[in-house]
Amino acid sequence: MRLMSPSPARGDQWTFLTNHARVLLRIADDPEVRLRDLAAGIGITERAVQIIVADLEAAGYLTRTRVGRRNRYTIDPTVALRHPNEAGHPVGDLLTAFLHREDPPAPERAEADAAARP
Repeated sequence: MRLMSPSPARGDQWTFLTNHARVLLRIADDPEVRLRDLAAGIGITERAVQIIVADLEAAGYLTRTRVGRRNRYTIDPTVALRHPNEAGHPVGDLLTAFLHREDPPAPERAEADAAARP
């Protein structure tokens, strides 16, 4: 008789961000990212990323420009989020929250700042 491992608890399967948000954040971080690399980084198929990029482009969140053999993506941070509860917020708020966090000071800088204090 084969013992089956218990299935993960229902609460272990959800995340806060959708794949659409993850794709948009990754493109905002690297506007020239290849969809293949984006898919690998997120853990979804390249075809799923293609569909998501098409969705985001159709909704006006991003535009695609051909540069040689590659695409360059430009995000419009003024487009409102889609859910009625978040419609008062532009997508730029989401991007700012995730991409523009201040980095902690480097150890050398922190030590110099501490030494300069009276």
